[in-house]
Amino acid sequence: MEEKTLLLVCSFLLVLAGLFGCKKTVKESEQKPEMTGEVQLIALAPGHFHASLVQKISYPQISNDVYVYAPEGDEVREYLKAVEAYNTRKDSPTQWNEIVYTGADFLEKMLGEKKGNVMVIAGNNAMKTEYIYKTLQSGINVLADKPMVIFPEKFDMLKSCFDVVKEKNILLYDIMTERYEITTQLQRELSMQKEIFGKLVEGSPENPAVMMESVHHFFKEVSGNSLKRPGWFYDVEQQGEGIVDVATHLVDLVQWECFPEQILDYAKDIELIKAKHWTTNMDLSQFTKSTGLAAYPDYLKKDAVNDTLKIYSNGEIVYRIKGICAKVTAIWNFEAPPGGGDTHYSIMRGTKADLIIRQGAEQQFIPVLFIEIPQSVDPKVASADLEKNFLNVEKKYPGIGLKKISDRVWEVQVPQKYHNGHEAHFGQVTEKFLQYLKDKKLPEWEVPNMIAKYYTTTQALKMAKSSN
Repeated sequence: MEEKTLLLVCSFLLVLAGLFGCKKTVKESEQKPEMTGEVQLIALAPGHFHASLVQKISYPQISNDVYVYAPEGDEVREYLKAVEAYNTRKDSPTQWNEIVYTGADFLEKMLGEKKGNVMVIAGNNAMKTEYIYKTLQSGINVLADKPMVIFPEKFDMLKSCFDVVKEKNILLYDIMTERYEITTQLQRELSMQKEIFGKLVEGSPENPAVMMESVHHFFKEVSGNSLKRPGWFYDVEQQGEGIVDVATHLVDLVQWECFPEQILDYAKDIELIKAKHWTTNMDLSQFTKSTGLAAYPDYLKKDAVNDTLKIYSNGEIVYRIKGICAKVTAIWNFEAPPGGGDTHYSIMRGTKADLIIRQGAEQQFIPVLFIEIPQSVDPKVASADLEKNFLNVEKKYPGIGLKKISDRVWEVQVPQKYHNGHEAHFGQVTEKFLQYLKDKKLPEWEVPNMIAKYYTTTQALKMAKSSN
């Protein structure tokens, strides 16, 4: 009797073990993205704070487990510190579980283990194009911080990346946060209202139809904390010059706003006219304040003159795109004035109105969009057309309004709810990418326009260096 009871108990325990074993196996299989479509992130060498900003919020499509592969050092520690701050904040904390591997063979380890289906990369740009290429070859989608290429000689490799994307039926997408700034969206929307804007003028190198200028700062706050930059951020051979870095956003906006959802052919539609670059000078005390390093690393000594670091972080490109003359300018200062931050200026000149974004002290360093009527246009007629047709824009962006400044100047008033800030734009880009991932495709114009964008920046750098 005891033997029979013991046998029954053992059988029952075996059944339970089998059930729990099956449950564990199912759970593990559910975590595999190739079986369920769940997005599993890989963070590769996260050396720039943009890597953590992708994880500032949670996404229902993305597993909380994030596989991190990086070299040992301060950069990965700063990234993990930022993610932990998001996990432990009081309001809407995230629940990321960082599974970290550090070592010199981090790339090979990531490619060999292939733990996820989306690799996020934001860090040192020297090898970024190669990292993207090898990751795509292994069949992993890539969400890349800009720039995806900083050297003119590696532009062809980036083009090859998109050949791999097509072959593997996966996605490569760069993080263009500036498309999500509300004044930029409204500038684009108003430029498509012909009764308000007319059409884009052709412009000239001396007076371009489109001008965009971005001013950034080496020392600033991110998520409420002083940003600690790695030393290599000041080496143009690792971070890239401003003309191929920040200018990427500006070139993207020119394409996205002036030719919405149109396919661009870089070989036919882009004509570079002139390009130049110049340095921002930084002393050792500023460098230390920004990086925490007491001396310039050896790789920066080539750029130091009498303890002053000369960084080619500024650049300007004048070019024609489908016959329209445009100018973009990227500028880096060490620190913003009190109460200030990074700023953006943009003008699109139309036959009926100019659309201008200003973000200076007069605007309390908050971007504001103005509609200005040129002297060649009757202000009464233009104002009547503006008030009548602005309703089309209000329907798409409820709550926005018009404030008349003078007979020829109007301010577009935007409710606070639309001003969500630069950091929030990383989540918006990621959500857009997740939708593309679900659809298994990008819009038809995105890939050729990414190629056109990086052709413009890399060839502009080549021109700036040759003209120097």
